Amino acid sequence: MKKFKVGILTFSDGRKYIHEDLLATNLRYQNRLAEALEATGQVEVVAGTEIIWTPKIARREAQRLAAEGVEITIFNYAIWAFPHLTGVASKFAPGPHLLFCNLHPSEPGMVAMLAAAGMMDQLGTAYKRLWGDISEPSVLRQVLSYIRAACALARLRGQTYGLFGGRPLGMLTAVANQDEWLSKFGIDVEHVEQWDIMRYAQEVNSAKVEAAFAWLEHHVGHIHYNGAALTPEKLKLQIRSYYALRRIIDERELDFLGIKAHGDLTDHFVTVDVAEAFLNDPYDWDGPKEPFVAATEADMDGALTMQIMKHITGETVLFADVRHYDTADDVWYLANSGTHATFFAGGSHDPVVNLKKVSFFPEVFYYPAGGASVQHFAAPGAITLARLARKNGKYWLAIVPAQFIEFPEEVARAKAATTTPEWPHAFARLSVTPDEFLASYPCNHIHGCYGDWVDELVNVAAILGIESKIYRT
Repeated sequence: MKKFKVGILTFSDGRKYIHEDLLATNLRYQNRLAEALEATGQVEVVAGTEIIWTPKIARREAQRLAAEGVEITIFNYAIWAFPHLTGVASKFAPGPHLLFCNLHPSEPGMVAMLAAAGMMDQLGTAYKRLWGDISEPSVLRQVLSYIRAACALARLRGQTYGLFGGRPLGMLTAVANQDEWLSKFGIDVEHVEQWDIMRYAQEVNSAKVEAAFAWLEHHVGHIHYNGAALTPEKLKLQIRSYYALRRIIDERELDFLGIKAHGDLTDHFVTVDVAEAFLNDPYDWDGPKEPFVAATEADMDGALTMQIMKHITGETVLFADVRHYDTADDVWYLANSGTHATFFAGGSHDPVVNLKKVSFFPEVFYYPAGGASVQHFAAPGAITLARLARKNGKYWLAIVPAQFIEFPEEVARAKAATTTPEWPHAFARLSVTPDEFLASYPCNHIHGCYGDWVDELVNVAAILGIESKIYRT
C-alpha cells in the first residue's frame, strides 16, 4: 500500500524576538511528530522547511506542501502562535486539516490550538482537533486514524468508477447520483457495456487461460464439475472474463468497478463470480497484486464503501448480502454469489493458504449460463462492517463492529445448506441486537475489512459532513 503523504506546518509567535527565542522548541516538537509518524512505516512526512511566523512564510510553506502533493496537512502548535497565520496557511495547504498540540504547562501550544480552532470555526473551514504527547500510543493511534480517513477520501478525487450494465434487479440502493459523486467525492462514472466483457474474452491468449486453469485446478480445494453448469470450458470462459476485465480496466483507466451480471451475463455468457473474486483478492494466478474493488450487482454505493475501506486499510474488502439471522447461535449469515474474495477463506496474503479452503460449485439454476460459484467460509476474527447509504437525499454511514465466527466444517455446511450452499458465507456476531439492526440498517448489502476501523470510519463521516451510526450496544 502506498504510504499516506502527510504535510506538517508548525506555527510560531509573530514577534520576531520571541519566534527566534523559541525556534529550537518548535523544531523539536515538529521533528518529534514527523519521526513518530514515519516510524509507523505507513506515513511519508513532508515537513515545513520554515517555522511559520509571518503571513508570507505561511503562504509559501502551504503552497510548497500543495506542490508536493500531500493528502492532509497537520497544523502543529508547540508554543503560543498567532492564529491568523493558520488562517492564511489553510487557504493553500491541502485539507482536511488536523490541528495538533502538545500538553505542557510552560509551552502553551494548547492555547494556540484553541485560538486557531476558534478562528477556523469562524471561517467555516473543516478541521479536527487532537492533542497530547505523540510518543503515547493512544495519541499516535488517534492521529493515524484521522490520517487514514483523510487520505482515503483524498485518494477518491479524480478516480473513475466503471459501471457495467446499470441497475440490477430493481435495486435503487445500488444506483447513485453521478453529479453528487463528482461534487462530493470527486469521482467520475464511466459507463461500460457488459458486451465488452464478452467480446474481449474471446481475444484472450489461450496459453494464458490454460496456465490460469492449471493453477486453479492445482490450488483450489475442490472443483465440482458436473458436466453441465460447471465444466472445464465454462471455468476457462470465466478466466477469460477476468482477463477481459483487466484489459478494460487498463484501457478505460478505471479505479474500481461494479458489474450488473444478472440477466445479460448470467443468462447468455457465464457468471463473473471468479473474475470478481480474484479482482478483489491481493493475488491471482499471475502473482501478488493490489486488490481491485469490484462490486457485484453494479452496486455503486457498495463499491464506494469498499473503495474507501480499501484506501483506509490497503486490504481486501468484503461484499455480501445480509442473508439470515440464526437465533440459536446469535449469528448473521452474510452470503452473496459474487465478489466474496477468496482472501476471506483464510485471511492470508498467500493464495495457497486460502484456496485449499475454497470449493468451486456449479452455479445455481437461477444463472442458466453456468460457471463456477466460489464457495468458502470466512476465517474468524474481528471485522468492521460498513455501508454508505442515502436517506431523504442525504448520505450517512452505517458502521457495524463484528466478529466472524468459525464453526466446525460440518456445522458450517449444515447452516449454509439452509440458504444457498454453493455460495460463500461469513458467520458474523454483531455488537447490537437484531431488532435494532434490522430496524435501521439501510440495505441488503454489507461490506467490511478484518480489524477495528471504527474510528477511521467515524472520521470519514465527519470529514464528509455526514452522520454516522455505530451499531454497538
